[in-house]
Amino acid sequence: MANSPIAIEELKLNSFSIFQERWFVLMAGDFAEKKYNCMTISWGSLGVIWEKPFVMVAVRPTRYTFQFIQQYPDFTVCAFPTECHKALEYLGSKSGRREDKIAKSGLTACAAEKVAAPAFAEANLVLECRKMYTDPLHEAAFLDPAIVRNYPNRDFHQLYFGEVLAVSGDRALYC
Repeated sequence: MANSPIAIEELKLNSFSIFQERWFVLMAGDFAEKKYNCMTISWGSLGVIWEKPFVMVAVRPTRYTFQFIQQYPDFTVCAFPTECHKALEYLGSKSGRREDKIAKSGLTACAAEKVAAPAFAEANLVLECRKMYTDPLHEAAFLDPAIVRNYPNRDFHQLYFGEVLAVSGDRALYC
């Protein structure tokens, strides 16, 4: 089934499992300029903050995608059907610094509707977001000491809150 616009009020997601079950890919940059990169993500959140629907993503400064999400004002978060998981594994294990990993994955970057950041033609859900807040994680702020085990190299994530400006997807799955 082809993707169609979905009003944010109609979107039905399990916010506690969606990131791990649907294998999201974060894409940042500018499609028209052909300057963008992506990474598979399994950490994030969805909700409402400052009276706006949002997606929060976490990006380590060591990731190539970091420079794109830092430089550009928007990003997309795309979910995929299970038949794309092999391609998403590839996107999550290779660096766009060294190769055109999107082309090698077999997936197709395409223009989003409302933001400059690309989406994917194969995605069955696309969340188009404009950055509205960012902040780095600080080791001193971790109240649970076990969290630090996620950072053996002390490369703490930068958090990005993006206002969801548009949603499109397979209505049979997400409404």
